[in-house]
Amino acid sequence: MSEPGFYIDIFLQPGEFYFGDRETRIRTILGSCVSITMWHPKKHIGGMCHYMLPKNKRHTNGHELDGKYAEDTIHLFMQEIRKTNTSAHDYEVKIFGGGNQFPGQDRRVFSVSEQNVAIGRELLAQHGFKIKSEHLGGNGHRNIMFDLWSGDVWVKHVDRVLEE
Repeated sequence: MSEPGFYIDIFLQPGEFYFGDRETRIRTILGSCVSITMWHPKKHIGGMCHYMLPKNKRHTNGHELDGKYAEDTIHLFMQEIRKTNTSAHDYEVKIFGGGNQFPGQDRRVFSVSEQNVAIGRELLAQHGFKIKSEHLGGNGHRNIMFDLWSGDVWVKHVDRVLEE
């Protein structure tokens, strides 16, 4: 499907989540954070998250979901999927990010970026999603652009980090 004459351009800051329709482009920039994109190829709806950390340690019953955390973003996706009367297996899922921003640090410590990647994969599998494509790990940052009219996700990976 070609680009619509008019579209909404959404830029996600860290911790934000957005779900929309075919007239939407969602963009973000990732370092150690991770973005998951979900796209329904028949309905041309979908969304993207930009989570910063694996787990929300302040879980209490009835807490408000927080897009900063991987666990909460999966629940945000599931809410949208229920609202649209679709199913997890209907979506094309892609996952990006988890770049190491400090490659000189002691590698005996499981980094936040590695934790973010691991929990993203784990949560997607637990909820019945199959990953169609991924661009994860390495060093540096990524620019992500997701077009809901086509399902295309564009990634620009800059494999550099600041010197200490």
